[in-house]
Formats: sequence, structure tokens, C-alpha cells
Amino acid sequence: MKIKQFKDSPLAHYSYAIVSDGKMALVDPSRNPLQYYRYAEEENAQIVAVFETHPHADFVSSHCQIHEQTGATIYVSKLLGADYEHKAFDEGESLQMGQVTFKAINTPGHSPDSITIVAEANAKTALFTGDTLFIGDVGRPDLREKVGNMTAKRVELAKAMYHTIQNKYNDLPGEALVYPAHGAGSLCGKNMSTDSSSTLENERKYNWAFQEQTEEKFVETILQDQPFIPHYFGFNVDVNKTGAENVQQTKAAVKLQLLVDKVEEGITVVDVRDADTFKKGHLPNSINIMARTENDKFETWLGAIVKPEEPFYLVVDSVEQVGEILERTAKIGYEKQVRGVVSLSRNSLESSDSFDLEDFKNNQEKYNIVDIRNDSEVAQGKIFDTAISIPLNELRERSNEIPADKPIVVHCAGGYRSSAGSSIIENHFPKTKVFDLSEDIKKFS
Repeated sequence: MKIKQFKDSPLAHYSYAIVSDGKMALVDPSRNPLQYYRYAEEENAQIVAVFETHPHADFVSSHCQIHEQTGATIYVSKLLGADYEHKAFDEGESLQMGQVTFKAINTPGHSPDSITIVAEANAKTALFTGDTLFIGDVGRPDLREKVGNMTAKRVELAKAMYHTIQNKYNDLPGEALVYPAHGAGSLCGKNMSTDSSSTLENERKYNWAFQEQTEEKFVETILQDQPFIPHYFGFNVDVNKTGAENVQQTKAAVKLQLLVDKVEEGITVVDVRDADTFKKGHLPNSINIMARTENDKFETWLGAIVKPEEPFYLVVDSVEQVGEILERTAKIGYEKQVRGVVSLSRNSLESSDSFDLEDFKNNQEKYNIVDIRNDSEVAQGKIFDTAISIPLNELRERSNEIPADKPIVVHCAGGYRSSAGSSIIENHFPKTKVFDLSEDIKKFS
């Protein structure tokens, strides 16, 4: 049994390929299947199975495309109520692939339909735990109150997670390898380790969820301080239950426009360029969600700020960026909402106000300060006592809570989010000066 882990850094998502005797199974594959096809070629292996541990909330899976292109069978829990061709895979069912025996354990908690995939070969055991068991944590139980074939209240799922952790892994060996679907930085949990794998023995020793505690205490702990839920999470659960379209085809359908100076009025514009470039010139109604590096969380903030099925344009620096930005947009299933990918002419663009940092330092009372950090960050302490706190993911809906009687200064924790926040507020208050404190926030925190 050979196991390869694939990592999608912006979403902190792990997917897996398991190879034995010229056959390959995949677990929780990401939107574009080409990386798995390349690996299958390297291993001279036929992809015969795709396991989905649950209908994912934070990314769109390629399970249906893989089935269509390779003939691989999709295995999911019968509780998922999948709308695509599949085989039910629940406790008591198994699959033999080469020397590997795959079994399922129903492990509700993150979702009612979660399963853990147990792979056994040559006295070795690997657990593909999806979003149930993470390294150092367990999956959040508050994402399935309104979506999916089965809905469940957060307290109900928290109790289910308690019983899963208490009972479902007891008969497995301590040396069993634990391979989760997410790591540190994912919004599917709150205190995940930076380690990408572990052993069941280590988790039993060090993961808080395995420690002796009452159900009441467990429920209180797991529900406390969970991160925000982006707009796109419920949408992705439903897309994954139905099965996504071929990603190469949906990306190819997006229109490309060069050197434009205007787009359709009233349609949101997502400008992915660097903040400094954006401030020098951008289209009206633009939101600056930068896509600079693997670590900038573009996908998460796109899906947190723009709502599912809301049309938008994408602005890039150059046509050379088109492939990458559509790939990232498609990870959360938003590519069909894109009216066009555009590069800009230098004509008739709006510029943002330039910021006098020294004046702000010396005269903070002259400004309305808006803190767009998450509630959990603000709870640890404000940076400016007078700041109005509105999390970035709520800012479009709550901008009217900000007074416009003074110039507005927007800040986050490190500078990345404040560019998006200041552009949102700029759209809302076209007659008020709006400034982005950007990375200068580090001089105050």
C-alpha cells in the first residue's frame, strides 16, 4: 500500500491517492483532477475508486468528473443522499483493491453523513478521517443546520462527535496512521496542528477531544470560539451532493476581455491585483481581494465576501494570470458566476485616496476607525479603543453602521484583509474619504 498526500495550501486541504498492484483509489479529491491523473501515469495505475468522506463545505470535489473520465466508482455514505451514480459505503461494507482492504466507519459529528475510510494492508492501517478527526482537533459541528440531505443542529452534531470520538476508533491499533482532510488554516476546525498526519496513539494522548470528559464539557468546548462561516460553505455542500461539472469545460466558457475601461454597470468587480496597483486605478464597484501567493486565502475571502450565484467580473494584471485565477475561483465552484476576466485600460479609472499616516498618528480623533478582524481576534483585544468592529465577511451587509461624518480608516491584523475592507467601504461611501491602514497596522499593534 503506497499513500501519497496532496496539499492545497490556500484551503489547507489534504487529499490522498492509495496505490496497490496497479490500481489507485482517491480520497476527497480537489476540484481539478489532473494532478491525480499525472500521479496515476507515474505509478502506471488505474483509478478505480473515489471515496468522499462527506459532502465538503469549503471546496468543490472532482469525484463526478473522475468517474466520468476514468470509470472509477464513487463510494459515499448512504446517508449523504447523493444525486450522482455511486455505491453506498457504510459500516459493515468493504472493498478489496489489490492488497488493500478498505472499510468504512460511520463517524458523525462534523456532518451527519461523515465516514472514516480505513485502509489495511500487510498489517498496516491508515485512517482517512475527513473532517471528523484532525491532528490536534476535531471538525466543527455547526455547518449542517440548513444544508445537505440531512440537516442537524450544532448541539446535536456536537453530541454525535463526542460519541464518535469516545467509541468509533476504540478497536483500531494505536500505530494506525491518521490522515485528515484539512490542516492548520482551514475554517473546518479551530485549533488544528501544522502536522499533516499523526498516529491514533498520538491523538489519543494529545488531542483534547480524546481526553476524559463529560459530554456536556465536550459540547461546550467544541462550540466555543468556532471561526466564522463563509457564504459559500452551504453552497459547496449542495454542489458536492449533486456533483460538479467538468472543471476544464466550465473554465473554458468564461469570457476574456482585454484593456477595458468599463464593464456592465451594477455588477460587482473582484480585482485581484496588488493593493498598491489597485489604489492607483480601478473600475467602479471594485473589491480588492488580492491573489498574490499560495498563502493569501483568496478562495476563502472570495467565498466569504461574494455570495453564491452573485455575478462578478475578475480583474487581473495580465492575461498570464487568467489560468491561475480561474483555477482558484473554480475550487469553490464560483467560476460559473464570472461574467468575464478582464485586464484594464489606463483610461477613466477611479483611484483611492492617499493616506497621511503621520496625521493619523497625531490626530486619531479626526477619523472613524473600522476594525474588520474576526470577532475572536477582537475578543483578544482592540488595537484602537474607538474602533467600530465589523468582520470583513459581514462588511458589505453592515457598512451602513459606519458613520460617514469623518474620513474612515480601515484596519485588520496584518494588512491583507484591509485592502478588501477599505474597497468595500469606498463603494458604500463614494463621497467620504476612505483609507487603508494596510501593513502600517503593525506600527500600532
